[in-house]
Amino acid sequence: MRRPTLLLGAFGALVMLGAGCGIPAASDVRVDGKGGAATEAGVISRGSEPPTRTASGSVNEAFVRNFLSAAAGEPDRAYERVKAFVAPEDKIRLQDKKGSEVALNVVRLGEAVYTLNSDSTTTVKIAVQQIGVLRADGTLAPPVATETEYEFGLRSASFNGGINDDRAGLYVINPPNVLLLSDTALRQYYQEETIYFWSSDRTRLVPDQRYRPQAVPVERRVNEVVKWLVGGPSDWLRPAVVGLPDRTELINNATGGNGRWEVNLDMSGDDQNGIDQLITQIAWSLGDLTGQLELKIRNNAQPVVDLGERRDTPALYPHTASPQRYGVYDGVIHPLDFDGEPSGPVPLVPEANHNVVSASLGLAKDRRILAAMVVTGSSKTRYRLAVGTGADPVSVFNRSGAEYSSISRPVWLRAVDSRPGRGLVVADGQLYRFDETARMYPVPLNLPSAGVTAVAAALDGQRVALIAGGRLYVAAVNLDGAGVSIGPPRELVTSLTNPTAVDWGAEDQLVVAGSVGQPAIYEVSVDGALETPLRTDLGAKVNHLTAYPTNRSVRVPSGAYMYEANGVAYRSSPFERIEPGRVRDIAPVPAGVRPSNPTAPFFLY
Repeated sequence: MRRPTLLLGAFGALVMLGAGCGIPAASDVRVDGKGGAATEAGVISRGSEPPTRTASGSVNEAFVRNFLSAAAGEPDRAYERVKAFVAPEDKIRLQDKKGSEVALNVVRLGEAVYTLNSDSTTTVKIAVQQIGVLRADGTLAPPVATETEYEFGLRSASFNGGINDDRAGLYVINPPNVLLLSDTALRQYYQEETIYFWSSDRTRLVPDQRYRPQAVPVERRVNEVVKWLVGGPSDWLRPAVVGLPDRTELINNATGGNGRWEVNLDMSGDDQNGIDQLITQIAWSLGDLTGQLELKIRNNAQPVVDLGERRDTPALYPHTASPQRYGVYDGVIHPLDFDGEPSGPVPLVPEANHNVVSASLGLAKDRRILAAMVVTGSSKTRYRLAVGTGADPVSVFNRSGAEYSSISRPVWLRAVDSRPGRGLVVADGQLYRFDETARMYPVPLNLPSAGVTAVAAALDGQRVALIAGGRLYVAAVNLDGAGVSIGPPRELVTSLTNPTAVDWGAEDQLVVAGSVGQPAIYEVSVDGALETPLRTDLGAKVNHLTAYPTNRSVRVPSGAYMYEANGVAYRSSPFERIEPGRVRDIAPVPAGVRPSNPTAPFFLY
């Protein structure tokens, strides 16, 4: 006789714990995911190792949760840790892999059903969403498995069903033949790390997200990061960056401690500028680790550098000013005033500031203003792109030759030099690049659906997020020459459906509007694995969203976002509606007349 037990509410709670870390879904509190300074060498952070098989006793839900965490940690022992949960007679079902071959199927957990069988075993069925494959090099590759459910059994580990059931714990029987890791375990037992690769034109560093097991002792952190750099960038990022020279290898392990680290590489070439760039790349890739670094190339020592000083020059991003908020009011761009925040005049001449639907203003390296606006054309339902650049205030604007029935908010691809500005915009479902003369050129995309609806550019100017065909993607941007090419987009798997708007909220995180049964805004990692609900009670679909990205060059509060839904604009931190009273320089509204709503808010930085 088989008797189904209750549907597992604990896994629903588990998913929310991983997504929001106990923070209410409507909270504006941000979860950065970045750890603080490294702890003392050899010390393993609390909670860095997943629980053992017997830690949960005979509690089914807790045991399964721990089973789906067991693979977490250093890859060479992943099969050993998982097999400890598997009944002796079934261990053979898991074929061991070693070293770089170890890969974990990361899944987002859904509903689970426990059925007690007549032989006292329990059948477990768990619904999952495949997120990706965690490789030994810390990258999360797109998912390979297509299963939406896994089924396995549980049995007591005690002999003859004796009185020691609880202490003996449980075993998994008929286990899946792959290593599974829940998204909650990924968040709990791994540290998000950002390493950097030089752009294809070697003008800037581009972030690449990795995951380092928290069980890895701190003194090996330098070694792990250098191994990642030697191994090259994540697959989706390759079109935009360059790796280390071919056949570069680490000679022995990186060594050191107490504030001094030594790295010895077998690397071809004696280009001193390239070696100097590598030192900068390593310094930024080590996060906030302090101390001195001695790089050796084939045992030849380079001058010792201070990691903190190297990160100060050059800066990772060129702009360090706090952002200013603007919005559109009755077709005109106006500053938005909030206490404690900088607010300046609109950097456009009044003659150019009219019939505006949405806009993007940026600061170039030479402090020029880059202005791109969507303006009404021959009718209120036809639109053009207007672009102007120059000193504040910008006075000369060019307009696109064609009109469109829809145009997204344009975005600038930020540069670290004085080359002419370039940007991206979506018009009538097609992605275009534009230049300072407002000329628009189609950008080919290798996507199942050509219906692009939104684009957002990262602060480094080498990565974009896209929404196309109701799906969320990221892609690398190559800016060699005068054109813009975009590498094969990578689809991100998230809990959100029907995404409508996106922007970059941090180096490796997106702010995405979509639906989880009702309109919501989530923070999603650049690989889709980690997500945090920011707002789940919007009440209306978001049609416009903008964020000021957290980054390591700007030591001011960031991570703010603004959005528009149903013709009303809102801001975060604190969450509130943007009232007309926040709009500067507007004429008083006559008595009895309802004021307009500010729309299409954005940041200037």
